[in-house]
Amino acid sequence: MSYVDPRGPRVSAAITSAVLVAVLVTGSGWLLAVQAGVFAVGAIAGLHASPYGLLYRRLVAPRLAPPDMVEPEGPPRFAQGVGLAFALAGTAGYLGGIAILGVVATALALFAALLNAVFGLCLGCEAQLRLARLLGRPVVCQVPRAMAQQQPEKQKEKAYA
Repeated sequence: MSYVDPRGPRVSAAITSAVLVAVLVTGSGWLLAVQAGVFAVGAIAGLHASPYGLLYRRLVAPRLAPPDMVEPEGPPRFAQGVGLAFALAGTAGYLGGIAILGVVATALALFAALLNAVFGLCLGCEAQLRLARLLGRPVVCQVPRAMAQQQPEKQKEKAYA
C-alpha cells in the first residue's frame, strides 16, 4: 500500500481551486481541459506523478516537518477520478457550446476542491471510503508515519506525494 502526506492533496486542492476560479472567470474550456489532464495523471498514474504532487514534493514538503500521520493513496486518487469526471463534463459543456453545463460542473468541482483546501474535507475520498465499506473492503484512514515507513523501499519514495 502506498501512503501520502495528507498536506500534499490539500496543497493540490488549493492550486486546483485557483485554476477552477480562473476557468469560471474566463469561461475557458481549454484551461479546464488542462485541469482535466492534471486530474487524469493523478487518477491513472498516481499522486506521485501528478504535476501538483510534484510541486508539493519539490517546493513545499522540504520546508515542512515530516507529517506525524500519513494516509493511503487510494482515496485521494479516487477523488482525482471524480474531479476528472466533472472536469470532462465541464470541458464538454464549454467547448460544445453548452455553457451552463461548463459552469455547473466547474462550480461543483470548485466547491469540492475548496472544501479540501480550506477544511481538509475531501468529498471524493469520503465517497471512496463509504464505497469500500459498502463493498465490505477494509478501510484505513490514517496511519503513523513510522508504520508507513516499514513498507518496501520502492513505496517509501511515494510517501510524500
